[in-house]
Amino acid sequence: MVQITTSTTLGELAVGCPSLISELERRGFDYCCNGSRSLAEACEQHGLDPLAVASDLSKAARDEAAEAWSDMNLLDLVDHVESVHHRYLAAELPRALALVDAITEEHSQNHPELFEVQRLTHEVQADLRPHLVKEERVLFPMVRRLASAKVAPSFHCGTLQNPISMMLSEHGRVGELLADLRDAANGYEIPRDACATYRACYGLLAEIEADTRLHLHKENNVLFPAVVALEARLAQERRGATR
Repeated sequence: MVQITTSTTLGELAVGCPSLISELERRGFDYCCNGSRSLAEACEQHGLDPLAVASDLSKAARDEAAEAWSDMNLLDLVDHVESVHHRYLAAELPRALALVDAITEEHSQNHPELFEVQRLTHEVQADLRPHLVKEERVLFPMVRRLASAKVAPSFHCGTLQNPISMMLSEHGRVGELLADLRDAANGYEIPRDACATYRACYGLLAEIEADTRLHLHKENNVLFPAVVALEARLAQERRGATR
């Protein structure tokens, strides 16, 4: 049996035991935007017994290989995030907006909650589009430069912890919007009078949420910590070389 303690972080659980992600989600634990929280802290927030939850998760966990992306080097992981998750959002967000606009126009008389679903979908898109641009044009090129360096490079932002802190803050905002969107859509439960477009829209919104949470998990709990650690190591080596 895998031994999980109350000091294990949610991010460590999600990376090391991917099969437990559904268990974390079932308990309302935010492993992607709050992956640095310990299991004890998450349980306290939700009024759960941390020892009991740790025991339950240990029983549910199984020995499994880590996801391939969790062992990638920084260059490959940045390429992976862009090619898989950024390209997915670029293709699917516009389709989701078109679908939600269509069902709001057609079904809002019987389902007034669609106005809130529509508003939040547009807000998610408005937050994510510039965020992805900043990652692709600013942060990720600096990460690639760092990953290819033999000595610590100098950046206009000082340390990469500064833009990473901004990205983490924006990730938190997107996570909150996604949670609000799911609540507004009643957990994406399909109404009885839903047409095919309605079903397609809710199915796509649920898929976008799942993909985006995985996307944020990869950056928050694997990519960004690895960047911070590498930058710190190269800076220490540079200081040592100048003594």
